[in-house]
Amino acid sequence: MYQRIAIITGASSGIGKAFIELLAHDGGEFYKNPFDEIWAIARRKDALDELALSLPEYRIVPVVADLSDTTGIKTVEDKLKAEQPDVGLLINSAGMGIKGHVIDKSTQALADTIAINCSALSQMIRITAPFMKQSEKGRAKIINIGSSAGFLPQPGFASYAASKSYVISFSRAMSVELKPKGIDVMVVCPGPVATDFQRRATEGKEKDFTGWRKNFVADPVKLSRASLKASAKGRKILVYPFSQKLLHLASKIVPTSWILAFVGGGVNK
Repeated sequence: MYQRIAIITGASSGIGKAFIELLAHDGGEFYKNPFDEIWAIARRKDALDELALSLPEYRIVPVVADLSDTTGIKTVEDKLKAEQPDVGLLINSAGMGIKGHVIDKSTQALADTIAINCSALSQMIRITAPFMKQSEKGRAKIINIGSSAGFLPQPGFASYAASKSYVISFSRAMSVELKPKGIDVMVVCPGPVATDFQRRATEGKEKDFTGWRKNFVADPVKLSRASLKASAKGRKILVYPFSQKLLHLASKIVPTSWILAFVGGGVNK
């Protein structure tokens, strides 16, 4: 009998870890039937092992893989082919971004941003979808973590915002392509989230969000719970929280040149 599993990337911290903890303690809030295993994918073996030990009653399978590299994708693909599981849920939560002007950042940082946010997400869907199908337990689900940054170009955070625009567009296309195969695809577009992202994005210069963004920081557990519930309902996009819905609306009705003039002025001061 095939194992029914969930796969979560970026699993060692932040939003990915919050998803795993919610699913591990799911008493039917999200899925009527629990997953036999959760494959937790991340680069850091120590963090994955610690996560698995913190949930001893649940079968967390650490998968050490650097998804910015093709060898990491192959690690996951080889495991899928070897075990032939029934994948009921894929959550692409791995992501990165570096703040600052592009000309001031290394070419490697730019390459890694695109590799993890765009290429790895796309390849994870490609290698996982053949193992996903609609069954008596319901339709298979894919949740991609995008960002409200993807609604508009963002000077000072250009590669990250552009990569998340890709995630939004790709997810919407996949929701159509994979629907006949019994797979629902949803993209989540949050604003700032209380994780370690800000410290990494600013290369250790800032731990917390500053300026106006500090007033709109979302809790990763609440975000993950809202995402799982929206996915269960078959939603195609979740913009979270309400403040980001206003940004989404503004991106549709306010000329981009006006917003760039406003944002650009602040970046260059």
